[in-house]
Amino acid sequence: MNNKISKIKGHGAMGVAQVLWGLNAPTTKLVLATAVTPLLLYDCRMIGAACLFWIASFFLKTKERVSKGDMMRIFIASVLAIILNQGMFLYGVRLTSPVNASFISTISPIITMVLAAIFLREPITGKKAGGVIIGGIGAIILIMNSAHFAGMTGNIWGDILCILAQTCYSCYLVFFKGLTSKYSAVTLMKWMFTFAAICVTPLTYSEVTTFDLHSVDTSIIYAIVFIIIGPTFISYLFLAIGQKTLRPTVVSSYNYIQPLVSSIVAIVWGLDHFSLLKTVAIVLIFTGVFMVIKSKSRAQIEQEQTLKT
Repeated sequence: MNNKISKIKGHGAMGVAQVLWGLNAPTTKLVLATAVTPLLLYDCRMIGAACLFWIASFFLKTKERVSKGDMMRIFIASVLAIILNQGMFLYGVRLTSPVNASFISTISPIITMVLAAIFLREPITGKKAGGVIIGGIGAIILIMNSAHFAGMTGNIWGDILCILAQTCYSCYLVFFKGLTSKYSAVTLMKWMFTFAAICVTPLTYSEVTTFDLHSVDTSIIYAIVFIIIGPTFISYLFLAIGQKTLRPTVVSSYNYIQPLVSSIVAIVWGLDHFSLLKTVAIVLIFTGVFMVIKSKSRAQIEQEQTLKT
């Protein structure tokens, strides 16, 4: 029963995280259209989230100590999941369109599924592969038929950076699941963002000190605060919570929610509208995610084989 409740919490956490990440692409594009540079926004996210996680850690009932060996693993995890992932995403989404960035996010479940099969020996069952493919088709249909951000063209270098960002994210999901089982989400993210802030500050110091805050509209300041709290602090906290109970492929399959959120934002902003094809795409996305969730893990298959023998 407790395991079932934990999985429900994991699915809920991933759903919220992906909704916030879905809002991140259009909000980031809006912010970067001003005097705010990718490095400056990157610095705000890393330092802002690190501060929030340290504040949150003071409210933990039990104080966790991280071993020296795990500190190095957490640093590598930080490089993949935060420093490279977010850094390349910021520059990628600045060069390409939010539509392309959302489109590229659909490759993460495929990369994660393949890596998990190779290194974690997670089976690629028909239901799992079918769910990834069906969800991907739904996401692609939704993206290709969205009229939001019309006139914004893609860029090959921006697309490549977004692909590399998704690859780093997939590697983190597959290779560092053990850390999320060993430490609390707050402790893990506190150190990951601390390492990220330490690494990025020397690169962004000059931009931060020379930036004229008064040159930016108040609405952009609010957007930056939202990016720090929502798609950074809350999303990464909930990602770690989801990783505790869910398999890497299941976690990555939630990426298909991002283009759905972007499409809804476009409709709310009056830049797009609902259609029958979009309804079909939404059904395909949720069907695909559901199939991946219901697919059997290696432990379940091994248990069934043991019962048969």
